[in-house]
Amino acid sequence: MSTVKLTVNGKSVSATVEDRTLLVHLLRENLNLTGTHVGCDTSQCGACIVHIDGKAVKSCTTLVGQIDGANVTTIEGIAKGDQLHPMQAAFRDNHGLQCGYCTPGMIMSAIDIVNRHAGDLDEETVRHELEGNICRCTGYHNIVKSVLDAAGRMKVAHAAE
Repeated sequence: MSTVKLTVNGKSVSATVEDRTLLVHLLRENLNLTGTHVGCDTSQCGACIVHIDGKAVKSCTTLVGQIDGANVTTIEGIAKGDQLHPMQAAFRDNHGLQCGYCTPGMIMSAIDIVNRHAGDLDEETVRHELEGNICRCTGYHNIVKSVLDAAGRMKVAHAAE
């Protein structure tokens, strides 16, 4: 057993967990942050993606002990109160979700993609970058449309800050 200290969605968290505890299980079972999903248990689907120190990471393959002291952001931590994150709003407005199971991981990946590309994206780049995320429902067309829309929204929001 080890005690780890993290900042999760802006709040300090301390947990005593088995050394083999995966981040996705700490989030879901210990912290009741169930927006991060377990889809495949093999790191193939991307449903479990969160941000660790600002970078998209698959939480189903991250041992909690490896990230002691890190800053973790989950899907629950990206909105500002009742105001959706621009990526969430774009997914809503462009019908970028269907059953919704992959959506939290898609959104967390997409935010990382936009941040890494400084918002300068095209359809081909978005499709390539999303290859680590599986959606079994939508065919990706509206997901790509959502990411491209959000890239513009995020540029505007960032410029206003």
